[in-house]
Amino acid sequence: MKFRLIALLMWILIGFGCNNSDQKVDGELVRNPKTASAKDKSTPMPAISFDRIEHDFGKLIQGEKVSYIFKFKNTGNAPLLISKVSASCGCTASKYPKEPVAPGEEAKLEVTFDSSGQRGIQNKTITVLTNTQPQSTTLRLKAQVATPDSY
Repeated sequence: MKFRLIALLMWILIGFGCNNSDQKVDGELVRNPKTASAKDKSTPMPAISFDRIEHDFGKLIQGEKVSYIFKFKNTGNAPLLISKVSASCGCTASKYPKEPVAPGEEAKLEVTFDSSGQRGIQNKTITVLTNTQPQSTTLRLKAQVATPDSY
């Protein structure tokens, strides 16, 4: 009796679960701001444009802390939000605007590199996550760190 009941329930579930109707999704349900071929002009989107994406500090003595300001502009037509800035190591810190950057406005992202414990050629990356397409931009810092006795 239990076997028949279980078989009946499975038959019902399979019958309703495998409903292969030819329902199509309405295109209006999918709101993608960018297609494979081009940007959708009807959807306002921010765009981030940096003056430079790389900075070379040159030669540093181990223990020096140096900073650089990356300038950027919202070249889109909607407010730009930076959600997160992360560095490739703990030796690099950042300060960035937490409030939206209006279209056409410029802003600054300050990064500080602490060369304590570092030695030789350093290549550090800073990943900036925003509400743009693409969502991330990678900035780079370079330096050649020498120990005080070898300088």
